[in-house]
Amino acid sequence: MISDFFHPNVGGVENHIFMLSANLIRRGHKVIVITHSHPPDRVGVRWLLPGLKVYYIPFPTIASSATLPNYFTFLPYFRVIIAREHIHLIHAHASLSSLGQEAILHAHHLGVRTVFTDHSLFGFEDAASILTNKLLAAALKNVDAVICVSHTGRENTVLRGQLFEKSEDSSALVVRPNVYVIPNALVAEQFTPASEPVSSETIYIVVLSRLAYRKGIDLLVATAPRICSAFPNVNFIVGGDGPKLNDLLQVRERHLLQDRIELLGPVRHRDVRDVLVRGSIFLNTSLTESFGIAILEAACAGLYVVSTRVGGVPEILPHDMISFAKPEEDDLIRALSEAIAIVSKGQHDPIEAHQRVKNFYNWGEVAERTEIVYDAVIKSEQKDLWTRMKRTMELGPFAGPIYTIILVVDCLFFLFLEWLMPRHDLDFVQMHWKHDNFRQAQ
Repeated sequence: MISDFFHPNVGGVENHIFMLSANLIRRGHKVIVITHSHPPDRVGVRWLLPGLKVYYIPFPTIASSATLPNYFTFLPYFRVIIAREHIHLIHAHASLSSLGQEAILHAHHLGVRTVFTDHSLFGFEDAASILTNKLLAAALKNVDAVICVSHTGRENTVLRGQLFEKSEDSSALVVRPNVYVIPNALVAEQFTPASEPVSSETIYIVVLSRLAYRKGIDLLVATAPRICSAFPNVNFIVGGDGPKLNDLLQVRERHLLQDRIELLGPVRHRDVRDVLVRGSIFLNTSLTESFGIAILEAACAGLYVVSTRVGGVPEILPHDMISFAKPEEDDLIRALSEAIAIVSKGQHDPIEAHQRVKNFYNWGEVAERTEIVYDAVIKSEQKDLWTRMKRTMELGPFAGPIYTIILVVDCLFFLFLEWLMPRHDLDFVQMHWKHDNFRQAQ
């Protein structure tokens, strides 16, 4: 597993990598994680339960825990780790992860197969999206398989990564057959409903999100005062931090809602369930969302969900467990009013909702489906250097030659490292974590 986003940071990608790794280990596979360091003390090798080995490479971050794309400085670390750990396949995560994209470039030199999982939706118009989409297309030109967390995310990744090819019987373009959809999951036992039913006299609407524009916090700022005015028995609990926190503080002061809108600040993942069970309704105002694991956690904790109809959100829950709204202020007011009426009348059963979500999603099934993808990749034919160069040239008259030069230089640098530090001189890992001994110690 390779990504810029991993523990000790907390987030959807970080949790996905850890839980998938843990379940693959339980299924008998050897799994390691490669990520960047977290100064001052999280550098080098660390172990996480249940026997997950993590390499923290000493690379600095530039923004949002992402490292600077450089293509070449990661190769010496990558080559030594992959060779000494006897790795057969690498799985990169997140399209904004430089380490993941570079690992896909380097892996072919070692004969290691590659899989990539995309967790987010991105646009096509602004300059940042154009640049990151071109970087993603270059990385995925020679990847062996791509996994997306929703069908909407699949459509977005196919377009951004140019994951299509000419069909055999015509000149029409078709989506590459190695693009899969495997959703996120959760540990349902960590999100059980409250032991005692929440009082319907005062209804709490819970919001747990990064307070940023992309998460639709402007919609929350606009709708919260109107809901408080229309429903005297409705209060808000908002957890999270971000650049839009000041906007929430200002609207709370302006409308004198200090006793109606509670701002918790950053919430640790282990405390999420305790915050969720305080409320009856969970509100998601995202403007773009590939899957929305927070929605799944809230529904599992027994909350009725109100969400904007964006991205892959409609794929997550049955329609009787969620109310949708357009990303507009008036329609969000309508959906919240509908949810308040449902909760007030006792038409939503938290225990039943928990059991349904528990049956829908589990990490064991996600690991099993990912295992099938790995097996298909291992059995597929590997691309030689000439084929990879020809595919890279398809990026366009400008980007194609640039990335082809990067590929060739990377190959030459790899040969230089093979001469400078021969593999037979490496200190190979001989002993691995013995899970049977760990189970006996428990």
